[in-house]
Amino acid sequence: MKDIYINNIAQRLGVKTWQVENCAGLFEEGCTIPFISRYRKERTGGLDDTDVAEIKHWTEAFAQMEKRKETILSTIEGQGKLTDELRAAIEACVVSSELEDLYLPYRPRRRTRATAAREAGLEPLADKMWNVAIGDVKAEAAKYVGEKVPSVQEALAGARDIVAERISEDAGEREVLRGIFRKCNIVSKATKAVEGNPEAGKFKAWFSYSEPLSRIAPHRLLAMLRGENEGFLSVRINAGAEGCCKKLYYDFCKARRYPHGELEEQIHLAVEDAFSRLLLPSISGEVIREAKERADVESVKVFGENLRQLLLAAPLGQKRTMAIDPGFRNGCKIACLGAGGELLHHEIIYPHPPLNQKVKAIVALGRMIEEYDIEAIAIGNGTASRETEEFVKRAGVPEDCAVYVVSEDGASIYSASDAAREEFPDEDVTVRGAVSIGRRLQDPLSELVKIDPKSLGVGQYQYDVDQGLLKEKLDNTVESCVNAVGVNLNTASPWLLRYVSGIGPALSRGIVEYRAANRGFKKRSELLKVPRLGAKAFQQCAGFLRIRGGENPLDASAVHPECYHIVERMAADLGVPVGDLIGNTELIACIKPEDYVEGEFGLPTLNDILRELAKPGLDPRGKAEEFAFSDEVHEIDDLRPGMELPGIVSNITAFGAFVDIGVHEDGLIHVSQMTPREERGSRLRTAKPSGREPRGGGAPQQRGQRLPVDPSKVFKLHQKVMVEVLKVDIDRRRISLRLIR
Repeated sequence: MKDIYINNIAQRLGVKTWQVENCAGLFEEGCTIPFISRYRKERTGGLDDTDVAEIKHWTEAFAQMEKRKETILSTIEGQGKLTDELRAAIEACVVSSELEDLYLPYRPRRRTRATAAREAGLEPLADKMWNVAIGDVKAEAAKYVGEKVPSVQEALAGARDIVAERISEDAGEREVLRGIFRKCNIVSKATKAVEGNPEAGKFKAWFSYSEPLSRIAPHRLLAMLRGENEGFLSVRINAGAEGCCKKLYYDFCKARRYPHGELEEQIHLAVEDAFSRLLLPSISGEVIREAKERADVESVKVFGENLRQLLLAAPLGQKRTMAIDPGFRNGCKIACLGAGGELLHHEIIYPHPPLNQKVKAIVALGRMIEEYDIEAIAIGNGTASRETEEFVKRAGVPEDCAVYVVSEDGASIYSASDAAREEFPDEDVTVRGAVSIGRRLQDPLSELVKIDPKSLGVGQYQYDVDQGLLKEKLDNTVESCVNAVGVNLNTASPWLLRYVSGIGPALSRGIVEYRAANRGFKKRSELLKVPRLGAKAFQQCAGFLRIRGGENPLDASAVHPECYHIVERMAADLGVPVGDLIGNTELIACIKPEDYVEGEFGLPTLNDILRELAKPGLDPRGKAEEFAFSDEVHEIDDLRPGMELPGIVSNITAFGAFVDIGVHEDGLIHVSQMTPREERGSRLRTAKPSGREPRGGGAPQQRGQRLPVDPSKVFKLHQKVMVEVLKVDIDRRRISLRLIR
């Protein structure tokens, strides 16, 4: 990779150039993000997986830019117009808009008004106007009047079209205007399509809205652009035409000389035309796209963090589980699962209206709990969830059988997926959905990897952001979570294995097939016997795969096989077998890591090895906790301002967190209501009020105004919270909440 790209990435991410260069080299060697961040800390300077993923993103982006440069240079050279100066400018570009500006005058163009003027033979007249080399403009224009140009006015108009196009293609002027536009307000107005259309109501806040582009929050920009895409809003940059035209005219004259008389008027007309017809829509669109790209990046970060929290939710573990997919008319679908998630039994009960078979349902529930020795009950959080939870608790389940409410997001997607059909070819979608709910309680990560992350409700406006960027982020997040937790090589599904570093779909199938044919893996090195799994794939995946009770105790840890010899030396120096060293903190405390530094394995790797030996295969996730909604409320009509209720965080956005309080509608804790009650006094501004209106309007900052709060720093998905009801809008089904604790 070229130095200009390495330097740019380092500057973007705030890291050293050698870290970027080494990461780029590791990518070229075929290394994955989890492997690099976990096992190559000496070469990366300890960059985490987020930084490594960012470097990979930009290395790929600049690789595409380099290909684009080759195409551009080839095209311009084919026209015989490539100068050394132009080549140097193109090769030095690291911003795509600057690159495209340089290419714009040479790009094969569609037919324009300037094209027609050139075909009419008016380019020489335009050249003289461009160079301010005309005395009598009308007399000069009269020379071009003929069959193709009927009048002096049309000759001047055509020449102005050529001049306007040249102005609009000037790379320097385009960048100047971008700078101006970036400081202006973005404005949205309602279109005629809103009249009589009920769908337009959701964009009412944007019917007449203006805010500095540099300060607009990502979710507001995405909402405005969605309204524009649906035809209800018109969105533009409110740049002052007069000021921009003055700047363009001044720059035009500064590069040449000031025109006089009729020529001055013609240049003014050309500049105004260049701005209003060509530059305004073009630059406005570019600057809005820039802002959209920034909003995409910020939003995708939120989605990625939400997904991470969802995947790393605390597992219940290997307990025999009853899963209930609740419902009214169609009944509650029940699936009884073994400790490993295998389906043992399924049936349907009807404890709710319209059938109300409560006694029969209680008998069936008790029978299944006893027959399958159920240790925990998982209830989906969809329709009839609250009613089913109350029914189950009143049915007299054993005290040691805990009841949990589980998110159903994406369960219906899974139940109709290829993965579900492959696992349960003889069962219908209702059974598959219930199984998924139960398995999510046992091990959320293992189950959720089977579902497209976008179907898990990980954020607002997720379908409005760049889908390629979103997929990249979510895929990286899933991969990061799977490898952070580690995977049991002898029990993992092919859908979980495919996210292990270096494996993918094809090798995951091969691993499962080999495992079935050979009654499991006895040691990690057996992976090399799996067809098409070579040394490179083994290097990338081995450290993230666990073998419990295998031939080598290190195979159950995150110690990479390439470092086994180091651990063996440690054990030999202490005079104990490797197995006795694992988990023995007293022995481990006697080891000096600096004594075992060798080759590419420095202190970062040695310290990781010692931490892993102390707590081998430690699961970073916590333990599942029970939760109960308030018995006071069941529907939104039951809510009253001032109520204090328990809730579960269901979604986190840039503007707040949504909380399920058990009334079938999630409430919103806005960022302004996120400071817990006991902390509010310490989170107030102490600066003196300025009395000045902030740019873009709004109330001036006063003493006591709360500091901005980042929702992702306050909440985690599925976190249990206490909230106060502030306001209830029954007609719009909206609930405003305040965080208590």
